[in-house]
Amino acid sequence: MQRKRDAALVLAPALLLAACSFAPPPSMPEPAAELPDSFAESRAAGSHDAREWWDAFQDPVLNTVVDSVLAANFDLAEAVARVQQARAQAGIARAGLFPNLQASGTASDQDNPSNAGFGQQFRELAGGEDSPIPGGFEFPDRLGITTYSLGVDFAYELDFWGRARNDSRAAAMQYLASESDYRAARIGVLSETITTYFEIVDLRRRLVLAGETVDVLLERVELAETRYDRGLVTSFELYQVRQELRNTQAALPQLESQLVNAEGRLAVLLGGFRSKLDAILPDSLAPMPAGDPVAAGVPADLLLQRPDVRAAGERLEAARFSIGARRAELLPSLSFTGTIGLQSADVDGLFNVDQWFRNLIGNLTAPIFQGGRIRNNIALAQATFSQAAAAYGRTVVTAVHEVEGALAALDNEGRRHEFLQSQREEAMASVALQSERYASGVAGYTDYLDALRALLNVESTLAGARRDLALARLSVHRALGGEWTEPPETLEGPRMVPGGGTDATNGNLQEGNE
Repeated sequence: MQRKRDAALVLAPALLLAACSFAPPPSMPEPAAELPDSFAESRAAGSHDAREWWDAFQDPVLNTVVDSVLAANFDLAEAVARVQQARAQAGIARAGLFPNLQASGTASDQDNPSNAGFGQQFRELAGGEDSPIPGGFEFPDRLGITTYSLGVDFAYELDFWGRARNDSRAAAMQYLASESDYRAARIGVLSETITTYFEIVDLRRRLVLAGETVDVLLERVELAETRYDRGLVTSFELYQVRQELRNTQAALPQLESQLVNAEGRLAVLLGGFRSKLDAILPDSLAPMPAGDPVAAGVPADLLLQRPDVRAAGERLEAARFSIGARRAELLPSLSFTGTIGLQSADVDGLFNVDQWFRNLIGNLTAPIFQGGRIRNNIALAQATFSQAAAAYGRTVVTAVHEVEGALAALDNEGRRHEFLQSQREEAMASVALQSERYASGVAGYTDYLDALRALLNVESTLAGARRDLALARLSVHRALGGEWTEPPETLEGPRMVPGGGTDATNGNLQEGNE
């Protein structure tokens, strides 16, 4: 017997640890465990710094637009509400870990005939309706009972197998995933804002250049008509010049429509109407091109930097905890219910401590036949876990390829911008040369207009290249993730963690003990 007691004392801690949770042990999915050591297209060493990265454009107007969008965007307000909803759901799930207490107060007044119910049974015990009651007591025709009570009711299920604990952990991880979704939405809104801003910059610049080109072509057509009347050029050359003028003029309405559309989209991002842009956007916008390489860090950083990767990992953890909760439903559950309080036949007696009462009920239940419901719930949880694992692996692989593609695009757009910048310098030199030749009488005014027209075409192409270079830089930072701005105060404060407590740190894929 002593050996059995010793063996029980040794096995008890192990059984308690085994009863802690029936969730599968934490593990790193294969794509995350096999991440490459570096990005194939990385051109700069060092860790990624995402904070306020658009400052490299040296454009205070862009900074103002970003700040205004963060303060008034409808999509971000909706995302914040989703986080608050997930936080409330996590709080509801966490409440199952604690006893349920509620106050109760009752007043009962019963008035029944004595020849029915308890009165009739008492009469029969006394010998029948006509039999005398000992002590000369006369049985009344009616029985009245008044009872007042104040108490506290409680109910608690002992979470020995970790069902409620795992449900709480799963809800907490879903809450952390919603916060990561918010950060992904925040990056998405900022990306759309910066994209739309540079689209407006490009369209405004192209409209100005197109107007200047129309002016040059009008002069060129006038000269061509004069030379044609004198027989110095053919009708085909005059036709070509007129066609180029008509094509340029026809492009102006299209550019204006695109600009109106872009400004409308930016106004929606700002949470207002187009009139709101007048107070933010001046007539002239001139962000500086920034084509220097971006330090990308290592692929392993994406597991924490990219909010979509973090959200996928947190949902994977939530699915893992859900398996433990569903497995625990196969085992017996022990719950307690009871009431403690005061009870009296009059109101004054409720304040007499001698009138206390209590009742306690313990309830042990175990599933025997559920028609396969519990087993299918476990199978459902396991399938959800497999689905989350596949989604996490796809997200990690996609993130790495997006970073490498964005880094390559930034490098290529930088080289393209340099080529066009050189072409612009050559076009400017050609305009200067033709101007000097015309002033000295060596060349005609037509040559100068053709050189100026070529310069305007290069300027228009270069404006598009500056936009593409800025968007390529945006793509790199979006692919790398990270905190672009300080988190808003509305999402700060204590946060639930899988263990049931609170923490102020970000959630990620857990690798430690449960």
